[in-house]
Amino acid sequence: MITEKTVEPKAHVKAMAQALFVTFLWSTSWVLIKMGLRESLPPLTFAGLRYTLAFLCLLPFVVTNPRHRASLRNITYQNYVQLIILGVVFYAVTQGALFVGLAYLPAATLTLLLNLSPIFVALIGISFSHESSSMYQWGGIFLSTIGVIIYFLPLNIPASQIFGLSIAAVGVIANSVSSLLGRRINHQSGLSPIIVTSVSMGIGGLLLLVTGVLTQGFGEISPTEWLIIGWLSVVNTAFAFTLWNNSLQTLTAIESSVINNTMLLQIAILAWLFLNEPLTARQVTGMILAGVGTLIVQISRYLPISLRPSS
Repeated sequence: MITEKTVEPKAHVKAMAQALFVTFLWSTSWVLIKMGLRESLPPLTFAGLRYTLAFLCLLPFVVTNPRHRASLRNITYQNYVQLIILGVVFYAVTQGALFVGLAYLPAATLTLLLNLSPIFVALIGISFSHESSSMYQWGGIFLSTIGVIIYFLPLNIPASQIFGLSIAAVGVIANSVSSLLGRRINHQSGLSPIIVTSVSMGIGGLLLLVTGVLTQGFGEISPTEWLIIGWLSVVNTAFAFTLWNNSLQTLTAIESSVINNTMLLQIAILAWLFLNEPLTARQVTGMILAGVGTLIVQISRYLPISLRPSS
């Protein structure tokens, strides 16, 4: 009996290249968002426009596909409630916090904090799901903690960044909760990824847009700003999502985690090149340690030896 899918080497290399390209696109998003914010785009309205337009890009692929239409008709009340919660938590809260946080923090600082989400997911799993923790997990958590401490020492954080760090903390927690919720919906609902993404993105994006317009206004968006919004919506969200999910059909969980974690350094390099946000050797060291620690936590369940504490 065949238990494992055989993947052609060329197909595997192609999938890895696709995934790396997607992480590059997602990394450039941080630079483009910072540029848009510097052009005085209201953060929440900016985020709402991005995800509402991305939802509109995905919508034709849903409504023109008979299988997806049938899936939409058969969504249960419980599924709708879950998708609404996912849309609010992952898009309205997490992405809203990311855009607001970028208005106050360097891109590298915010991505370092957001990169800690798998740590919080692991801790939530240990605390509330009665999952047994491995020495790999605790080692990764310890390494990430040391990396964050090294990055922020000495603690002379500018007063202007305190609010940004508070918003970032909300975003990290919301992102962790949405990761758990998204995993549950994808594993138990039987809905395809494009249905889960498009419905939750539509709900969250519209909520962000309405909230942004009511609280921050629409502003006078220049052609350059519309270009940034359009690129983020069409290429870095709708297209990148499709390409990433295509690569996941070939890549293993470990491979996708490793590739996704390269964004930490990609964003730092892009921010240095295009946003004039240089990093010290100490900060780079802290980011590397935090990134490696987070990766260990992500892939611990797939490592060949599970080191469990003796009971």
